[in-house]
Amino acid sequence: MMSTTTETPATPGAPERRTTSRSARLLGDRRLSVLVTAALFLVMYIVGLSRYQNYGFGDSQVFLNLFIDNGYLLVAAVGATFVIMSGGIDLSVGSVIGFTTMLTAWLVQDVGLPLLLVIPISLAVGAFGGFLMGYVIHNFEIQPFIVTLAGLFLFRGLCLVISKESIAIDDSDVSSLAQTRVPLGVGELSIGAVVALVVLAAAFYILHYTRFGRRVYAVGGNEQSALLMGLPLGGTKIAVYTMSGFCSALAGLLFMLYIQSGDPLHAVGMELDAIAAVVIGGTLLTGGSGYVLGTLFGVLVLGLIKSIIQFEGTLSSWWTKIATGVLLCAFILIQRVMTARKKT
Repeated sequence: MMSTTTETPATPGAPERRTTSRSARLLGDRRLSVLVTAALFLVMYIVGLSRYQNYGFGDSQVFLNLFIDNGYLLVAAVGATFVIMSGGIDLSVGSVIGFTTMLTAWLVQDVGLPLLLVIPISLAVGAFGGFLMGYVIHNFEIQPFIVTLAGLFLFRGLCLVISKESIAIDDSDVSSLAQTRVPLGVGELSIGAVVALVVLAAAFYILHYTRFGRRVYAVGGNEQSALLMGLPLGGTKIAVYTMSGFCSALAGLLFMLYIQSGDPLHAVGMELDAIAAVVIGGTLLTGGSGYVLGTLFGVLVLGLIKSIIQFEGTLSSWWTKIATGVLLCAFILIQRVMTARKKT
């Protein structure tokens, strides 16, 4: 008696469906944009090593200089990350940075106040400005674009009220703090870079390990759902703008240490650099998704573009803006594809 075996017929299109599902899961992964930014930074750095190896590009200090030269931008971008992740936008970042440099320079140089007293004053003013903008946005239900645009003009105008000219700072405390370096064995970091990394670590902890961080994600993902869950919508919105104002003021202090002066035209357009770094770092402009570590890579990518242009020597600094624009468009398209895949 012959034994018969039955074979399960292959399902037509099964391999294709598995491949499609895997690609859909990959495109729907929230970490994809961060990984793409990190990979982009790595590729750019390798290209720089191969092209400018004879010019010292591979020196560890050149890498650490990315943090020294962009510490203030990293702090400002961290504050902008909270706002964008909550579904808002803050256009006042650059003006608050410029105003902080002017306020600090005026209080230290002209009024004669000690730096240790000026620092908390500047931080408090920046945080209060962010609080007011968040309060108006929530309680009067005005678009964040309009309110923060008003804040942009307000703080830039206050710069000119203090002085229409640049104020150079020759205070010994400022000079000493600006020149202080923290040795790392393979190089050194400035005080501004160290502060920026501390702010980054604090922001990472707040976003991923606290209730407030979960509320920021929830509010940015869907305000109505967050409201139905009983989350404090108004308090969260006001808090993220307060944090952004605080970070902008802190970035202004770091920028003041970097250039040791105050000027009413300092940091013009820096809010766009901060927003670009956040978006390139993978945070969705619609809110609800993103990682603060992605913002770090976004800032490093922008800083690396500047470094490569400097090592090249023959390119205009305007190529930095061109490259930033191209990258921004590319990452917005990636975000569009990711959100479209999630809906399907």
